[in-house]
Amino acid sequence: MNNLICIAGPTASGKTALSIALAKELGGEIVSCDSMQVYRRMDIGTAKPTLEERENIPHYMLSVAEPWEDFSVGKYCQMATPIVDDILARGKTAIIVGGTGLYMDALIKGNDFAPVPSTGCREQLEQLAETEGIEAVIEKLRVVDPVSAERLHPSDQKRIIRAMEVYLETGETITEHNRKTQLIPPRYEPVWFALEDADRATLYERIDRRVEVMLEQGLMAEIEHLLDAGIPEKCTAMQAIGYKEFVDVIRGRSSIETATALVQQSSRKYAKRQLTWFRRNSAIHWLTREENDGVAQILAKARQILTQTDK
Repeated sequence: MNNLICIAGPTASGKTALSIALAKELGGEIVSCDSMQVYRRMDIGTAKPTLEERENIPHYMLSVAEPWEDFSVGKYCQMATPIVDDILARGKTAIIVGGTGLYMDALIKGNDFAPVPSTGCREQLEQLAETEGIEAVIEKLRVVDPVSAERLHPSDQKRIIRAMEVYLETGETITEHNRKTQLIPPRYEPVWFALEDADRATLYERIDRRVEVMLEQGLMAEIEHLLDAGIPEKCTAMQAIGYKEFVDVIRGRSSIETATALVQQSSRKYAKRQLTWFRRNSAIHWLTREENDGVAQILAKARQILTQTDK
């Protein structure tokens, strides 16, 4: 029996509906793999499934962090791995569903992440970047880890600081750490699914409509409540697509029409990047949605593949 299933794909492709349908059929439990759905009180803009949509299926890794927290792939794996292990130990099917490819790959591989530093190195590096520019940190990184220094773009300040931080804390470069990680056999061997539309334009239309629906559901009020609660508009969570653009509307820096169009455009571009990421995974079984396909049709395609892989 296939007791571990991954459902990936771009935003608005129907992952949630398929995961719930499969969970009902297989007696499964769902583990969200979405870097934004981890945040509490950020429900509408992250397309978090409502209690009604979950249909009493157990869901995990939803609303597990505060919006001001600096969440990471390492933190996700630290929290999600024992949940997946517990589901499997109880003889249930674990269904991991989401569009954050980095998180999903890391969870399945069982990556051993470098320890989170606590000696103040990060703060010192951040101060250096602020006073002398990120190039000063890159110069330091170039001396100890030229591969990372060359690979990371100067605009990716967070990862540049992280790479230097890992070396200062462990004496090992993040390049070497990642190389060793790649040699470790994967922790899990799931059946992989990913959703796509036969016509990309159909997906883009669905994305555009989803943004409109979010506004109808009260996205602006959700963002206002977050700001009123003191959530900094510059924190990582509030920089997500669909939040930062409408913060500008609330602050009077943009119009609702301009922000809506920008969110739709950014979401379409994000979907394209997601598809590119998942296409690198040769283990994925692609479930192609034709024009008139609903959940039942997609479920039937998934069921057929599960039957074949279970032999």
